[in-house]
Amino acid sequence: MDKVEKKKLELLAAKIRLDVIELLKHRGYGHLGGSMSIVELMAVLYGKVLHVDPANPQMEDRDMVVLSKGHSGPAWYSALAERGFFPKEWLMTLNDGGTKLPSHPDRSKTPGVDMTTGSLGQGTSSAAGIALGQRLKGQNRFTYMIVGDGELNEGQCWEAFQFVAARKLSNCIVIIDDNKRQLDGYTKDVLYPFDYVKKMEAFGFYTQKVKGDDIEAIAEAIEKAQANKESANCIVLDSIKGQGVKYFEELKSNHSVKFNNDEINKAADDAMAELKEFIAKEEA
Repeated sequence: MDKVEKKKLELLAAKIRLDVIELLKHRGYGHLGGSMSIVELMAVLYGKVLHVDPANPQMEDRDMVVLSKGHSGPAWYSALAERGFFPKEWLMTLNDGGTKLPSHPDRSKTPGVDMTTGSLGQGTSSAAGIALGQRLKGQNRFTYMIVGDGELNEGQCWEAFQFVAARKLSNCIVIIDDNKRQLDGYTKDVLYPFDYVKKMEAFGFYTQKVKGDDIEAIAEAIEKAQANKESANCIVLDSIKGQGVKYFEELKSNHSVKFNNDEINKAADDAMAELKEFIAKEEA
């Protein structure tokens, strides 16, 4: 990746992170932590990787994204808006009555959303089926299955992984957001996850692990996964819940955040000011 492309993707990540904070603060609450931990991933996917057409969201021959951890929808919505699937003004309607942007993704409402998700675990099976469909149709396209680490408490995930691996669906790229936390606390305390890399390798996946905020490493890992046609593919993102803003990374209850006190609102305002300054400087 050259410096120009890296700067472009860093700028996009900053815009997505700003959008997430801004729209959730406007809403007054929302799933901040898990949205922030996939910002860089979304920047790489929508700024570099995906074969999609915002003018024709239902284009038959396209890459597909299934955000199985559907509560992180705000990051997806921002990436879609930044890519031009719908006006950015829609972002501030998150979860309003009649909105096209519900709290969890709905393929019948939002342009660019390929699968309705929110009930944890179910998106994994959907993504497996979509990837199989792409193969049966002879399409040279990919399905990106984005899964939360807390979500992996659901047995359905492992059934889907077994199916993907057994069918050697190399076009299904599983991306695990290992941000170490879930609704009830730290994943190691709720249900010890052991080693995701070893587990996925045992299932038959070609598995890579990269830092969740390293744009170059994420892009390189996706390129390697795309090139591997011999087995199913998995990328483990070593991320941080609330990633990119120190206050939100350290906030104890950062799965769903309520902007209901001066300290949280100040942290959000300070973060937005820094991001706006960075964006203005990069676009100057």
